Amino acid sequence: MPLDPVQLATFQAVVAHGSFDTAAQVLHVTPSAVSQRIKALEQVVGQVLVQRTRPCAPTAAGLPLVRLGGQIALLEHEALRAARGVLDGPSRTRVAVVVNADSLAGWFLPVLTTLPDVIFEVHTDDEGHTAQLLRAGTVMAAVTTERVAVQGCRVHRLGAMRYLAVAAPDRYPVWFADGDLTTAFATAPMLRFNRKDTLQHRFVRAVTGRDLDPPTHSVPASASFTEAIRLGLGWGLVPEDIARPDIAAGRLVEVAAGHHIDVPLYWQYWRLESTVLSALTAAVRAAAGTALH
Repeated sequence: MPLDPVQLATFQAVVAHGSFDTAAQVLHVTPSAVSQRIKALEQVVGQVLVQRTRPCAPTAAGLPLVRLGGQIALLEHEALRAARGVLDGPSRTRVAVVVNADSLAGWFLPVLTTLPDVIFEVHTDDEGHTAQLLRAGTVMAAVTTERVAVQGCRVHRLGAMRYLAVAAPDRYPVWFADGDLTTAFATAPMLRFNRKDTLQHRFVRAVTGRDLDPPTHSVPASASFTEAIRLGLGWGLVPEDIARPDIAAGRLVEVAAGHHIDVPLYWQYWRLESTVLSALTAAVRAAAGTALH
């Protein structure tokens, strides 16, 4: 049995707004009508699709329908815009993307300005976890470290973001002057972005061959992360394009000079014949081509 587009749109509204009542307000119907539509859709699918929690969330069975609803809405908007042409006046497509914080703070943000007719909803997460939002249907495209395409998506390799380990000039001799990197990395305060961030631990393992557990601060913002290193809170890994000027100016010192870590990045996006997604993909690949290794 084909899915009812009204029921699917109602399901999308419940998931997007987190409640039956708010979805009813947005759709200009009663909460009872929303509930009836969701129950009817669940009967067609044969699965519970919405967790009746606060906020409401899709079940595992509901996740594919979240993505389907978003894809239909995008293609419908583009088709209507093309059909109506200039008579319809200015109309902007909404696109949700997820990007790791360092890319967002660096090379990615200017990409968004190349598509002035698009309204962006930008999410941020660790690059190893961004594809989860793509699987869930929350976003249409992602900068990720996953090279295997998520089901229903296309994937392009963008290049690698290079990171250098750095510390404040006045703290470097205190922590690293004796040359014993294993002891230094085991005791020197370390910075990480959040609990998902394993980059520093991977660097330590690559340099020393050991799994070490130093005292660790969490600073979950790219600019603040680098500033915390400059202030001497701890050492950490910073994108090369940010680290090099600070090293040249004497604001930072490279730790374990000659070592770096490269994080390969990929662009994954819904496999749709969408003008907006095609234009966004072209802009992302062009920007990455000049910014990444």
